[in-house]
Amino acid sequence: MTPDVFAPAALGPVQLRNRIVKAATFEGRTPHGVVSPELIDLHRTLGEGGVGLTTVAYCAVSPEGRTHAEQLVVGPGTRDGLTRLTETVHATGAKVAAQVGHAGPVANGRSNGAPAIAASSMPSPLSMQMIRSATEADLTRVTKAYVMAARTLVECGFDVLELHMAHNYLISSFLAPQLNRRKDGWGGSLENRARLGRQVARAVRDEVGDAVAVTAKTSLSDGYRGGFDTEEALVFAQMLEADGNLDALQLSGGSSLMNPMYLFRGGAPVKEFAANMPFAVKWGMRVVGKGFLKSYPFEEAYFREKAMRFRAGLSMPLMLLGGINRRETMEQAMADGFDYVAMARALVHEPGIVNRLAAREVPGGACLHCNRCMPTIYAVGGVYCPPQLEGTAPLAAP
Repeated sequence: MTPDVFAPAALGPVQLRNRIVKAATFEGRTPHGVVSPELIDLHRTLGEGGVGLTTVAYCAVSPEGRTHAEQLVVGPGTRDGLTRLTETVHATGAKVAAQVGHAGPVANGRSNGAPAIAASSMPSPLSMQMIRSATEADLTRVTKAYVMAARTLVECGFDVLELHMAHNYLISSFLAPQLNRRKDGWGGSLENRARLGRQVARAVRDEVGDAVAVTAKTSLSDGYRGGFDTEEALVFAQMLEADGNLDALQLSGGSSLMNPMYLFRGGAPVKEFAANMPFAVKWGMRVVGKGFLKSYPFEEAYFREKAMRFRAGLSMPLMLLGGINRRETMEQAMADGFDYVAMARALVHEPGIVNRLAAREVPGGACLHCNRCMPTIYAVGGVYCPPQLEGTAPLAAP
């Protein structure tokens, strides 16, 4: 029997009011590395708008694990703000997740004031510095940092912990053959390259038990030659399922380093990115922007074909992500056997769209997927939808 996407559903030990998840997208509302009133208001608005689960991004486990210094690190300095955030979201009837991760080679070491680490050394296009290869001590330290962050987030009242294993962040950099050239027990075979992700998932589950749901964002494909491909990605997902430490997988794709538009189909806002990025990156964007920000045509549920291979090869709950904008697309995802749907840009454009879809007021959201919201994470006040269509209600610009 096909489930109703708008009906209550369980995610591990957590009861959600519906199967619709606000996918993690960096909000740009932590300008001093701490929870701001604007960040709380954003997630309150999403909760009031009807999502079953809203995801706070990005919650770094260590200072060098941020993509840049404006992101928060989970710890004593952010505990009170995170607690206020969860209390505010819970008052709307929604549940709240924290996307927990380490940015690895996607981190800007110059901004963070701490050298970035990755599976193997490489030049950073963000900081113009060298990223160093993680040592055994680094991997032990980072795993412990995930555990400490998980403990804090549970104490702050989060319902779900989403472990970031995609987009060539640290765990994903170990999975991608082009980025992992190691000759030790962390490189070579997929079993070796998968060790860090499996180790982190096991350590976090051992820490939190059944107090919260634990999920992971994984890649269907990195979208470039030498990246993590679909065949290996499915085997990795099967490893995670066999380990039994996760309650669900959210299926994503693309690389923040090599091919970000593989995830963000639709318009490629090169000029807008160049206008908002730091000077060094701005210069590089003007030179190579069109090659880096490739243009992919938008279509509803553009990851569905690849995700169906995962649905056939896995029995664990799966979240379908990628251009979900319409009620009929959500219902098709349920018919296909997916357990939840994840939305992002449609909710940036209209935070209340879930309530309107549930009430059948509209067949779908009005987001054009022009992607001009993406560069606004670098703007004062954080992400918002630039004015596009007369008569629509985008998230207000700061």
